[in-house]
Amino acid sequence: MANATLILDSKTVLQDGRILQRTVWLLPANQAERLHRFKYRLHCGRTGQTIVRYDNETGKGDHRHTGANEVESAYGFTTLVQLLKDFVQDVERLSGEIK
Repeated sequence: MANATLILDSKTVLQDGRILQRTVWLLPANQAERLHRFKYRLHCGRTGQTIVRYDNETGKGDHRHTGANEVESAYGFTTLVQLLKDFVQDVERLSGEIK
């Protein structure tokens, strides 16, 4: 990604086998398909199955995928901090950590 600055790149393997990957780039300027300057991919999965994934790939805008069938739904991006909080809440809820 030309001229983008990588601001978050982490991978965590939890004791139960879930893998959390968070990657966020700061873009040099807003782009037509993004109302903000972030390109991101946040993923939680286990044994090759997606639990939840947030991303904003070109042409699709901000959205998330949930469950093994990766059902796609729009995501209303507000701030990077809120995005990361929403991701953690979905990881906990969809993994059965919280009811």
